[in-house]
Amino acid sequence: MTTEPRPRSNLRQRHVRMIALGGIIGASLFIGSGAVIHTVGPAAVLSYAIGGLLVVLVMRMLGEMAAASPRLGSFMEYAREALGGWAGFTIGWLYWYFWVGVVAFEAVAGAKILVGWVPAVPQWVFSLVLMLLLTATNLASARSFGETEFWLASIKVATIVVFLVLGVLFVLGWWPHGTFSVGNIGLDGFFATGGFSVVHGVVIVIFSYFGTEIVTIAAAESDEPAKAVTNATTTTAWRVILFYVGSVALIVMITPWRDVPTDTSPFAAAFGRFGIPAAQTIVSVVVLTAALSVLNSGLYTASRMLFALRRHQWAPRWIADTSRRGVPWKAILLSTVVGYVAVIMSYVAPDTIFYFIINSAGAVALFVYAIIAGSQLKMRRTLETESPELLTLRMWGYPWLTWVTLAGTLAVVISMLFVEDARSQLSLSVISLAVILLLYPLVRRRSRSRSNAAVPS
Repeated sequence: MTTEPRPRSNLRQRHVRMIALGGIIGASLFIGSGAVIHTVGPAAVLSYAIGGLLVVLVMRMLGEMAAASPRLGSFMEYAREALGGWAGFTIGWLYWYFWVGVVAFEAVAGAKILVGWVPAVPQWVFSLVLMLLLTATNLASARSFGETEFWLASIKVATIVVFLVLGVLFVLGWWPHGTFSVGNIGLDGFFATGGFSVVHGVVIVIFSYFGTEIVTIAAAESDEPAKAVTNATTTTAWRVILFYVGSVALIVMITPWRDVPTDTSPFAAAFGRFGIPAAQTIVSVVVLTAALSVLNSGLYTASRMLFALRRHQWAPRWIADTSRRGVPWKAILLSTVVGYVAVIMSYVAPDTIFYFIINSAGAVALFVYAIIAGSQLKMRRTLETESPELLTLRMWGYPWLTWVTLAGTLAVVISMLFVEDARSQLSLSVISLAVILLLYPLVRRRSRSRSNAAVPS
């Protein structure tokens, strides 16, 4: 393999810490949690807890591998080494495809908020402006990305912390006009439609956690990658409990679950009950920052994964070019171009092409989790035999909890068949998976031909 330039290590520890904190908070928490509560009932707390537990276990596995061997490309490299080239190729391209779709989706979501404030400007103009703005941020330097993400994530984290503090005071009756309302969580039934509604909820919420793993990719560009990834992955559990499970539990305590809004943010409704003026506007600003944060992280993550794929000749050769500041600018631009195309399709063909792009990546998170678990099973055995001193962070209950995670991932995939809204996502995602698996032998054959041609006779 030829030596190629690498992205420059420009991220500081505070950047990585805030990426880890904010990466788990998406716009779906602020907006989508209301729909989950109406689907599941107060038992949505269990859905978020079960989905969060699955993510915590995956992050622990990923943390073990990343602490032992911090790599550009993170789990793509671990899959390649542990399971073979097909696994690295598959997980790398699936992950890239997922994030370029998310970039377009978040640009559209952010534009919808801005149109509500400035209706005279067409929505597509706002979408393109947001894309251009964050493309420029990513092209400037990794430090520029990290600083932008630091402040965007800070707004999300601060909002959740304020909500948790005020929410606890309110439900305990210690806030003005608040009454002891902890019992609302069991008012009018705990399950919306029976026990299976919890599983239905897990199918919905599991994708809101996707993005937590970005920190292991970003850590490779920090000055102390092993320390950064260890700190980030070991704190995932309390972040899941506080930010997601804690927030949803407070929402159903503050408001009887049948009264929780679905068309607007349940957080805005809660802040309104606290007596916070302009609560809806404040939460809309926070949702916009959350969308921008995901868009920013998506461009960064997609470009780094594409850059890592090139190292094994799984992406075009020119992807390896970096700027004077160590930024893989061609990888960023290619990822952005696909995002622009998807944004255009959201207006030209929203019910066909854009629908396919968004939904065909819907179950990718579960495929990625399964491959990460498989990689950890194999890599752990290798590390214990060859380099046990590198196991500074270990997966709990190995190998049993790893197998439990694999089984849980498979259970969620199977459950998607019984959830009408998720069924199309699963079928289209399987098509995406099949296409990438079919492409691998072709790409491998081509790369071998090039390698043989480069060897002098």
